[in-house]
Amino acid sequence: MKQINNSDRIVFLSVPESIRGRIEEVSAGDFSVDPSIPIPVEIPPDQESLNLEQLSWEMILSGMIKVIERDPDQEDADYYRRFVLAVKPDILKEFSEAAILKARNRDFDLAMEILKALAALYPDSAEVTLNQALVYEEHANTLEESGREEEATEEWERAHELYIRLINQTSPLPNALFNAGFFYLKQRNYEKARDCFSRYLPVADSPKKKEKAQGIIKEITERSLDDQIFKEAYDFIRLGEETKGIEKIHQFLTRHPEVWNGWFLLGWGLRRLERWDDAVLAFRKTLELGGDNCDTRNELALCLIEQGNLAEARKELERALQMEPENIKVISNLGILAMKQGKLDEAAGFFKTVLEYDEEDPLALQMLSQLEA
Repeated sequence: MKQINNSDRIVFLSVPESIRGRIEEVSAGDFSVDPSIPIPVEIPPDQESLNLEQLSWEMILSGMIKVIERDPDQEDADYYRRFVLAVKPDILKEFSEAAILKARNRDFDLAMEILKALAALYPDSAEVTLNQALVYEEHANTLEESGREEEATEEWERAHELYIRLINQTSPLPNALFNAGFFYLKQRNYEKARDCFSRYLPVADSPKKKEKAQGIIKEITERSLDDQIFKEAYDFIRLGEETKGIEKIHQFLTRHPEVWNGWFLLGWGLRRLERWDDAVLAFRKTLELGGDNCDTRNELALCLIEQGNLAEARKELERALQMEPENIKVISNLGILAMKQGKLDEAAGFFKTVLEYDEEDPLALQMLSQLEA
């Protein structure tokens, strides 16, 4: 038995005779053990050294996966991959479901750790890459809701890199094209979104999703959302050049005055410039033209708070929360509003709810600290 010096707590064993028979039985004869290749075993965290009497499949498979993750091209990596799949043929489905569940519970680090293990076992799997992109994207959303913009940008970029890799494949997964379309929608890159949805249509794997993609393409086209001026306006505002962005969006609205997305972008830029009255008018126009969603209601509420119209702001935030009950940005804003109304216990309740979703949310931690003080 040889232990290698690393933080993974891996030891290498010669293959026990008992294991050889068991694996041939488990794999129905489809995998042959090579006695000349030592097997890596991970020492459990509650043990200081390996107890051979307690050797389990879990310890062996975990050791093999760790070794492959650390060096995917090492000489025995392919053998270890085949070994793991022989013992656990359903690992792709099992681990994928576990990662998705962890991401839904906002345990993004563990979700990504599981997917990295799968990526080591299936280095060419587009399905695993897509799940990684979805986890990065969901993490970015959560960080953005918490006001952690720089961290969110890093996660968006990681997701974007994976989507580029997926959609540039010779025969991309239909689901990769479909989800990439929604990724670009969130980034207000409507030209790219339309392209992904258009490429999805001839390979669509679901009538419902195909209908959804067709509807989005139609809306982008009818609203001229792929207009270069619109994209420039969004990019200017996102990068902190609100005045230039507002000039661009006014040009867009001159040609397309009935497009609610343009009025939302105008309101967003005005709100960032603290032009509260003008922003309120823009967001109300957004609602009038059909842009009734969580973001519009939340943005409008922020402006109403600054105007001192707290009762109306609360109504807007409550409507936003009905649309997205787990949106921590809205919950935080309800906490801030409650503080302004002198409802300190209620405010603390909102911030504690935020921490149930994201225990590192900086705003919630700061506000609770102030309330306790």
